[in-house]
Amino acid sequence: MTTGKHTSSVDLGVRIQRGAAIGSCPFTNIFGGFERVRAVRAIFGRRTKEVLDNLSVEITKGRGYMRISDSEDSIMVNAKYLGEGNEVDVYLDVIHELVHIRQHSEGKELWDRRYDYVDRPTEIEAYRVAVKEARRLGMTDDQVIQYLKVEWIPDKDFLRFLENVGVKKPRS
Repeated sequence: MTTGKHTSSVDLGVRIQRGAAIGSCPFTNIFGGFERVRAVRAIFGRRTKEVLDNLSVEITKGRGYMRISDSEDSIMVNAKYLGEGNEVDVYLDVIHELVHIRQHSEGKELWDRRYDYVDRPTEIEAYRVAVKEARRLGMTDDQVIQYLKVEWIPDKDFLRFLENVGVKKPRS
């Protein structure tokens, strides 16, 4: 999820508008072709095109990568990450956040503080979908681990997180 973690020559079959201006716009203006991605169709089923056509994206300044806004029911993307982040990471993050969009529409509590981040059911589900898509792209466990490693998951919790999302522990 950081910029430039790993490179890929994989054709993702989507269009990501890397230089989008700060502000709000339709999801499909920034992320084209996601309605054809099998993982996305599995998230929303027959409603995929409708959901994506009605979803908005807010390009922001500041910190972070990508998240959903529960008040707006939109995806918020850091402009620097969108422009400079590894394309595969951005792609997988979009899929992860789309799971949260579905969860939110179902009334699930996305930020349930009863759970540590690495044990939160909504995060585990969203990361499992992203991991499954990463594997479909041909990413190795080491590449998936590299994608999953983020600064807000303490090292002491990372192995438990990997187990929760179905990734083998890193080689020693």
